[in-house]
Amino acid sequence: MSLGEVMTYPHDVPPAPASTRPAPSSQDATPPSDTPAATTARAPRARGTGAPTLAADLRGALMLSVRRIRTERTDDALPDHQYSVLALLDRLGPSTPGALADAEHVQPPTMTRTIAALVEAGVATKEPHPQDGRQVLVRTTDDGTALLQATRRRRDEWLTRRLAGLDAHERAVLAEAATILRRVVAP
Repeated sequence: MSLGEVMTYPHDVPPAPASTRPAPSSQDATPPSDTPAATTARAPRARGTGAPTLAADLRGALMLSVRRIRTERTDDALPDHQYSVLALLDRLGPSTPGALADAEHVQPPTMTRTIAALVEAGVATKEPHPQDGRQVLVRTTDDGTALLQATRRRRDEWLTRRLAGLDAHERAVLAEAATILRRVVAP
């Protein structure tokens, strides 16, 4: 499998029942070789718009998308869980280990180990808390910020290349979907 291919997992994308599969059409023909679909397995069609069915379809598509995008990282990239904490620090600014553990939904000892690994990698630092001497604040270093920027740039470049193979209508649908998905996952 090349980097341009999307990995599919049967448990993530359930097959549509035979009775709901659309009949083949001329649009189902093999796409030209310069489109994203030409280098990937044919994606399953959405099975419906009812909330439970749509939820399963979206979950599968989003999980596959995230997995594929995560493969686009810098050569010296951190493991996913460490990168996630570093990105969180970048968004939140200096934070306590407890606040980071809460935000990542992990236990404090797990976050302590992750922070230690980030500090050892030189992408984060710990410093005394200005108001509470029992606490520390964790923040990104310049190297950590550079790593985040390089990884984000690489991921954006990959996704830009993939989106360029879509037609204007498909890109408009995805733009609207991005807005809707942000609303769906908002607290």
